Amino acid sequence: MSGIWVLTIIFLISSLPVIIVYVWFRLAKFQFSLIRFLLVLLAGAAAFFPALLLQELLSFSFQNSRAALFFHHFIRIALTEEASRFFILLLFFWISGKISSGKSSEHGSLETSGSEEPQSLKPLNNQISFNVIKKATLSGLVAGLGFALLENAVYAASDINVALLRIITAAVHGACGSRIGAAAMMIRRQPFQAILRIITAVTIHGIYNLMLTMPGFSAIAAILIAVSALFTSIVSISRWSDDTHNPPAEPAVTDTSQKSRTTTLDKDKDNS
Repeated sequence: MSGIWVLTIIFLISSLPVIIVYVWFRLAKFQFSLIRFLLVLLAGAAAFFPALLLQELLSFSFQNSRAALFFHHFIRIALTEEASRFFILLLFFWISGKISSGKSSEHGSLETSGSEEPQSLKPLNNQISFNVIKKATLSGLVAGLGFALLENAVYAASDINVALLRIITAAVHGACGSRIGAAAMMIRRQPFQAILRIITAVTIHGIYNLMLTMPGFSAIAAILIAVSALFTSIVSISRWSDDTHNPPAEPAVTDTSQKSRTTTLDKDKDNS
């Protein structure tokens, strides 16, 4: 088999999770355009390179085997990859927010902030609307798949037999990415919630990696963690589907002061 065909097969196998998620987006009728999907996918793939650089910088050795094991799986791998994804998504949301703000200014419509959140969706109690968090969660999910797509292709290029086995890794990256995406959107206004999501993503990622390499653990346990983490992300996204598909109609605003003035004028006319 020629090298081109091998690369094509690797790419198609690695792209399966991405295709499945895009079909799900379309069937669920999420407000997520194809252009945004592809851009976020590329942003997630781009996060692979700073993560790789950080992992090279953190190539430390420990005398304690347990400390070395924890450091490798939770810090050198999980933390660097999630941190890289977080900052890439933070930059992506900032740039897309600026673009949306510029378009809104040109058309005289509602302005949006640098965090991509429309002014009409900003409650006074410093909370972020569910629609904004959901869009960020979806973006994080796609970014995680983009990261996994490039990582799996790199691994499969050296050994094509691992291509199918690493598809489950896409579930981990997607599940952790969905939490990182929400964290990137919430970090400025709800930092405590954002930090909790980052810690959760790093913990899930680290435990998954640890269970794959530890001889005492079965690979089935790691797969169950990946699938359950992705399932909880999908459930969280589905909870907000009604808000995205059928946004609540704005209540009619009546100018009571104007009505009062009109009533007063009518009474004055009657008296005269």
